[in-house]
Amino acid sequence: MTEETSSSPAIADLAERLLQLILSTDPLSATLTGYRHLDAHLADLSVERDEALAAERASLRADALAIAPEALSAQDAITRAVIVAQTGYADDDMAVSSLDYTVAAFPVSPASVLLAYLRMTVLTTPKQADDYLERLSQIPRYLGQAAERLHRGRIAGLTPVAHLVDMSIDQIDRFLAADPCPLAIAPPAGWDGAEGWLARRDSIIDTEVRPAFSAHRDLLRDDVRPTGRGLAEVGLVHLPGGSDRYRLLARLHTTTDRTPEELHQIGVDTVAGIHREFGILGAELFGTSDVDEIFDRLQNDPSLRWSSAEQILAAAESTVRRAEAASPEWFGTVPEAVCVLEAIPELEAEGSAPAYYMPPSIDGARPGTYFTNVNKPTERTSFDLESVAFHEAVPGHHFQIAIAQELSDLPVIRRLPMFTAYIEGWGLYSERLADEMGLYSSPLQRMGMLSADVWRAARLVVDTGLHAMGWSRQQAVDYMLQNTPVAPIDVEAEIDRYIAMPGQALSYMTGRLEIERLRAHAEERLGDGFDIKEFHDTVLGSGALPLSVLAEVVDGWIERS
Repeated sequence: MTEETSSSPAIADLAERLLQLILSTDPLSATLTGYRHLDAHLADLSVERDEALAAERASLRADALAIAPEALSAQDAITRAVIVAQTGYADDDMAVSSLDYTVAAFPVSPASVLLAYLRMTVLTTPKQADDYLERLSQIPRYLGQAAERLHRGRIAGLTPVAHLVDMSIDQIDRFLAADPCPLAIAPPAGWDGAEGWLARRDSIIDTEVRPAFSAHRDLLRDDVRPTGRGLAEVGLVHLPGGSDRYRLLARLHTTTDRTPEELHQIGVDTVAGIHREFGILGAELFGTSDVDEIFDRLQNDPSLRWSSAEQILAAAESTVRRAEAASPEWFGTVPEAVCVLEAIPELEAEGSAPAYYMPPSIDGARPGTYFTNVNKPTERTSFDLESVAFHEAVPGHHFQIAIAQELSDLPVIRRLPMFTAYIEGWGLYSERLADEMGLYSSPLQRMGMLSADVWRAARLVVDTGLHAMGWSRQQAVDYMLQNTPVAPIDVEAEIDRYIAMPGQALSYMTGRLEIERLRAHAEERLGDGFDIKEFHDTVLGSGALPLSVLAEVVDGWIERS
């Protein structure tokens, strides 16, 4: 890669083509990202549309490969590599055909996608309001196509997990019982046409949306649930072609060629190393180095639970603001976008992760938001709040994603959070970085850092165990309970997430270990010339990347330093 910075019109055109292809593939995500020209649409879930998208990707990839990277500036060569990688991973995702057998109360299956993301739409103009009603009216078609894909899967012997189908049925039942309807979002502020629009909105919800969800619920209960896999056969390995599907997903989510077997062993070894750290900190904090005793204390000591939802939110707010104040000492560039905090809405809180981050929309209508789960607070451990906040918010996902969105000189496609190993690897790296920054408020919260760390390492073991080695759901739950101090309420939710989203859990530790390897490599090469601010700006300064491309970027920085 050369150091010139001039932009190639050919690469810019290819980047724009890929952007439009991604946006048209998932119009709802386009809306949440800030692209509003597809607001009236929902995705086409048909097999025919999949095939058309694959043909468009093949054409785009061929055009990118026809351009020699040596003739490009450094950033244009990176863009070319991103285009080639992203189209290839999208092909892998299509080959997995997850729509044919995935039903869950997570936003990875169609009904749950609608319930999780439609409510996040912000309406600021009359056209956006009208488009939202048109999108609502497409829900019957969308859920009908989802039913067709599930029928296609059943014919091929591809069946969902019955336990997750039950969770999805329950989620839809709670949606249908909710009053007001969670999808009854507000019209634009101050709009004189709001009254008539509200009447139309409510009519569409009552006559089209609710009946469509009700019919989908009935389909899941009557047709899908009876054929579902049991708790002993939850992994992809139990499906026709499941091992090959999982290898594709492992490649997609890690952006590496590591096999499930390699990833499993990395997980086993990493868990053992973190257990040794537990022993050292446990001797200081609890007077014991026995990992089982430490875990028992963390899991069962009632003083390590929250007392209220308000207490959780206040602690999260304090943690994020403290990290923001310290960040200029460790980053040359910090995002302009503010990170706001909210509770996870009640409708999706049951079974949801402890927290997650929703990026700011490019149009500025929605800020970057750190959502934390305050459901059943007295059952939630308090010692791990800070590590989660550092991962999801600052200096984790909020920094990475918001900084990327603000790289106005790069093509938009480079500013989107596309590569899971990079995104989640940075989030997990941030938990350890926060320790270097002196951000943990107590040894107990540092214990939370180790807890989160061993959790992510155990994911390598559990995800591969489930989907490559045929573990039962209970085997996976038992492994997590025995090897991590994560609360049982969170363990079961996480295991269900790994079952519903095969391979995604591999990304965290794989990405973290690679970023740490690159940092150690840079420190060794540069010696006293190593600057942590410059390293972080280099890792975050080119947008989300496959790990192999990130290594090239860091090597280029080392050579120039």
